Amino acid sequence: MMKFLDHLEEWLITFLIGGATLIIFTAVMHRYAAGVPIPVVQDWLLSLNLSWAQELCIIMFVWMAKFGAAYGVRTGIHVGVDVLINSLSGRTRAKFIVFGMSAGAFFTGIVGTLGAHFVWENGAHYAIFNALGLATGDLYPGPTTPDLEWQTWIVYSAIPLGSYLMCFRFLQVTVGFIRTGELPHHDHGHVDGVDEDEVPVDINPYNMDDDLHMHDLKYKKRHPEQQVGDGGTAADKGEPK
Repeated sequence: MMKFLDHLEEWLITFLIGGATLIIFTAVMHRYAAGVPIPVVQDWLLSLNLSWAQELCIIMFVWMAKFGAAYGVRTGIHVGVDVLINSLSGRTRAKFIVFGMSAGAFFTGIVGTLGAHFVWENGAHYAIFNALGLATGDLYPGPTTPDLEWQTWIVYSAIPLGSYLMCFRFLQVTVGFIRTGELPHHDHGHVDGVDEDEVPVDINPYNMDDDLHMHDLKYKKRHPEQQVGDGGTAADKGEPK
């Protein structure tokens, strides 16, 4: 179960962003192709109604944002001001981190609960009772979206689901920190799939040999005839002996 939860956000976000990209591409191509006066084909394209595409993509992006926030908690990519926290001693720092994570779980839990109550009263109550064949009485069926004509409680379900998942991630990170003393960390400068060259300890990449321009680590490989730097000879610099 935990293995499934550990990749839940990635699967959802991948599906949503892939679907939204495909829908937007199709809608744009349809809009331009429908303006081309091709017999039969133009009439067929004009008969297709894709006015719902924009609304669906907006909904998908809202869901991406909510579950992306939970993914950010799990992987440590949320921006945080931790200068003061990192300046504290070990035990004091740990207490503040646990307090901060617990506060995040408490807050997202409240948001999830309020969101669930709103969704329930906005039509979910009626829809569930109706699906189970129970008497709905004077329950409010809830409004629908303008283009897709979906029940809005389905769209708003992203709030309780995403917030509860975010609350779970806060608790998960807190427990992991208490056990190991480590927090999830993400290197914002790292690009997946790009290998990073290790900087040799005996080379200063910021050394300015000509007092004007910095040379990168591959300078000597690109210019073997100009081996300049500390200890360089006249022959290395290309100067006459």
